Amino acid sequence: MRRLCGGRCGRGLSARIPATSRRSRTRNPWRRSAVPSEHELEGQVALVTGGGRGIGASIARELAAAGARVAVTGRTLKQIEEVAREIHGLPLQGDVSRREDVERWVREVHVTHGPIDLLVNNAGLGGEARPTWEIEPKEWWRVFEVNVLGAFLCCRGRGRIVNVASGAAYLPPGGTPTNTSYGPSKSALYRFSELLAAEVRGHGIAVFPISPGLVKTEMTAAAPDDAPWTPPECAPRLVRALASGRLDALSGRYLHAEHDDPDELERRANEIVDQDLNTIRLRR
Repeated sequence: MRRLCGGRCGRGLSARIPATSRRSRTRNPWRRSAVPSEHELEGQVALVTGGGRGIGASIARELAAAGARVAVTGRTLKQIEEVAREIHGLPLQGDVSRREDVERWVREVHVTHGPIDLLVNNAGLGGEARPTWEIEPKEWWRVFEVNVLGAFLCCRGRGRIVNVASGAAYLPPGGTPTNTSYGPSKSALYRFSELLAAEVRGHGIAVFPISPGLVKTEMTAAAPDDAPWTPPECAPRLVRALASGRLDALSGRYLHAEHDDPDELERRANEIVDQDLNTIRLRR
């Protein structure tokens, strides 16, 4: 992965980091970024899939705190109702991989709040770290249905789109057995985002694939305590910056919530585009 180096990279602003490189750990870039306006998203309507827990719930809270009207989706009614009650939002139960559920969500948001300005495709499945030959085909494919098809079904309107991908899209295998469904599904989501961004360029639509980093959630519960954990506030604040519109020039670029400082991204946007940074490319 070739990317502009900011935040915790510690390699200089124009460094190109291949997917196999290790990044040095410095301080959280959000501690030095400008404090965002409390009402910078006032008037915007946001739909956050998988918003009942974990990263999705944190993103929903951050957007609401910035003044957006937020709808959260999920399969567990109790979870999305709790988040919606906390942020005065709209809970929408259903399955992101079912077209009829997605279309119903959009109708309900439109009736309640109006057209959607920001879509955050956060809903995802992690799959199982088991030998591939032990996994049933339906179980393996289900990860793609949620992580890729779900995002595809939701991308049907105007505004800004944030697709929550993962470092698993490009990092080398880290153990045995590997998870042969999750990583490839996130690679597909990244490539879908990049191609979609190219298609809709010039139509007032921006698409951002992001990595939230390694955040402590139910999905990452099996990770060791000494893993390189990402502060949980990074992803929500990156999404907030993307929703503000100040990074629209980077539509289609892969952004990392911990290592990419929005202030640096905004200042170096032309450089990033001209040098084709923050992308995943085949090295030969």
